[in-house]
Amino acid sequence: MAITLPTLLIDQLRTARHIAVLTGAGVSAASGLPTFREAQTGLWAQYRPEDLATAEAFRRDPKLVWEWYAWRRSLVEKAAPNAAHVALAALALHVPKLTLITQNVDGLHQQAGSSGVVEMHGNIRRTKCFDENTVVESWPATDEVPPRCPQCQGYLRPDVVWFGESLPEGALDQTADAAVDCDLFLSVGTSGMVEPAASLLRIAIEHDALGVIINPTRIDAHKSVIQIEANAGDTLMALLAQAWPEG
Repeated sequence: MAITLPTLLIDQLRTARHIAVLTGAGVSAASGLPTFREAQTGLWAQYRPEDLATAEAFRRDPKLVWEWYAWRRSLVEKAAPNAAHVALAALALHVPKLTLITQNVDGLHQQAGSSGVVEMHGNIRRTKCFDENTVVESWPATDEVPPRCPQCQGYLRPDVVWFGESLPEGALDQTADAAVDCDLFLSVGTSGMVEPAASLLRIAIEHDALGVIINPTRIDAHKSVIQIEANAGDTLMALLAQAWPEG
């Protein structure tokens, strides 16, 4: 299905000094990755994600939480970037500045070629020490689950933001700065309900940026926001083709 985009958006794309893009779970859904709050399957059907993604859950049963994330990581490792990831990497080549902010933890933006991605919720492919909060690149092979930090012998955990935890150092400042500075803000594949990411579009609009939501389902938003009710991959590819038809 052909997607015709508003002339205002195409003109802004061509002339933008700084574009900020926020991506959510809808961007990775086309790569076969379930959204965080979707019903669990198989062995995990009896658990709610909200009951596993906390420091308290890890302290209570570190083996259970580690194995749940190992299952989620196995899904990520089988996934490949889709058209939305590829289009955003290409978009960065056409504009003076692009800040790519993601709520996703799968690393698919980087795999598609995007650099400088601001990961609001961490990255499931990385591991860190639970006690020292530092990234651990490798550790001795062991049958113990979870494995232990080679420095302090504390448990290792995925480098993702759990409920009740702060965002990674510097991420909040980077995202707020981008929202204030950009002249075009694209919110792609996210419900706009999870804070602090949900406030970024509003901040951008308050600082005179053009706000655009790309999502299959209409979202309650400021009346000035352009809403495109279509999937991320098709829309972003159409955006590239119509803004830069020469390729």
